[in-house]
Amino acid sequence: MGAVAQTLTSSVNTYSPYSMYGLGELATPGNVAMRSMGGVGVAMYSQAMVNMLNPAGYGNVARQSFIFNFGIDAGHYRNSQMKYNSTSTSQVKTAYNSVNFHDIAFQFPLAKGLGVGFSLSPYSNVGYKMVGDDLSQDVAGNLGHVQYQYYGEGDVTQVKFGVGWRPIKRFSVGAAMLYYWGDIMRHYRTSPENVITGSGIYSSTTGLDTYNVSKVKMQAGIQVHPIMQQRHILTLGATYDLGGDLTPAMTKYVYVDNLLTSVVRKEDDDSLPLRLPQQITAGAYYQSLSIRAGVDYVYQDWGSQNDNYMESDGVLGIPVGYTDTHTIKAGFEIVPKGSDVRHYYNRMAYRIGASYGDYYQSFAGSNIRQLSLTAGVGLPIRLFGNSSVDVGFEFGMRNPADEKVFMNNKTIGLVKQRYYKVAIGLTLFGEDRWFQRHKFN
Repeated sequence: MGAVAQTLTSSVNTYSPYSMYGLGELATPGNVAMRSMGGVGVAMYSQAMVNMLNPAGYGNVARQSFIFNFGIDAGHYRNSQMKYNSTSTSQVKTAYNSVNFHDIAFQFPLAKGLGVGFSLSPYSNVGYKMVGDDLSQDVAGNLGHVQYQYYGEGDVTQVKFGVGWRPIKRFSVGAAMLYYWGDIMRHYRTSPENVITGSGIYSSTTGLDTYNVSKVKMQAGIQVHPIMQQRHILTLGATYDLGGDLTPAMTKYVYVDNLLTSVVRKEDDDSLPLRLPQQITAGAYYQSLSIRAGVDYVYQDWGSQNDNYMESDGVLGIPVGYTDTHTIKAGFEIVPKGSDVRHYYNRMAYRIGASYGDYYQSFAGSNIRQLSLTAGVGLPIRLFGNSSVDVGFEFGMRNPADEKVFMNNKTIGLVKQRYYKVAIGLTLFGEDRWFQRHKFN
């Protein structure tokens, strides 16, 4: 099976054959500044930026202030796959471009040490287009050339609403409601081509499976500050996300067409096994007047879903299983001199980061390794202010542990992926004077 070559721009947020199963490709959470630092932030302490990863951070918001964040993403995806047959080996390459919204978030105080936060961001994305040819002797000898086509699109969005409380200076807790909603559409088509029988009775079949997700989950978080000084802050943070069944509503449509008749069949199924993993995240974050550095560890127990083992419907029938994931993220930021009134570039924030882990699905027993390298800059909007325009860059790759697998006496090359992303975000921080009542004489 190979990916179809194409180069386009679309609102579909990914182009990956690895999004063909389950919830698709998982999006990187956090705003542009966080993602420019490799995605770290569960322990981030900030009074000027929404912490989209840990609801305990909502309790750190300054009184009489309002923080707003908005971001968009543009991506370029490149896939390559080796194709093997009895006489030759060839390589197939594809490319795809995408531009879309990524996140919106805001945070404001309710009382001293008590804050509220809201965010809307993608959780997972689906986007793929695959083609497979049935080269078996029985089909080729009795019918001719038969082609299988698979393509899909859609996404699942996460809406978070939470409360953070900071009862004492060095400790805060938070809880959030997570609402997941979205639609995923998976199309398939079986098309006889170059039919050798000449009878005209063979049909092409087109199918569409739609998945509608609507589910509420919960998240809890804490932050502890072993060092809390004016010039140095060290924060430890952790979150727990409740997993469980998503129980999406599923509808199947099948359309059969030939020279004699057309048939449409619809089936509804609300028992599809689709789950979210339990997730535990822990991290540390250090900041001074000029630098910030953090590291996060993320564990997800996808492996408990192997009872819902899936297998592709194509001629290759590659078995797909779930696997627990362990991801390490690290990031660094420096602001050379935030109080420099003469040189703007000294007030800019310069960021780098990286993350490494495994994809949450395995293909024919082969795990997929993920690596991303990030960089970015924060452009302050005004002197001595916290509002900024953030620009982030990400280069990532997905490499299978095994370049090829063997199925049904066939050699199948697994897809290697490279992607490049550019993100632009806007952070607006409302200082105290936003809430002052001005008097006029």
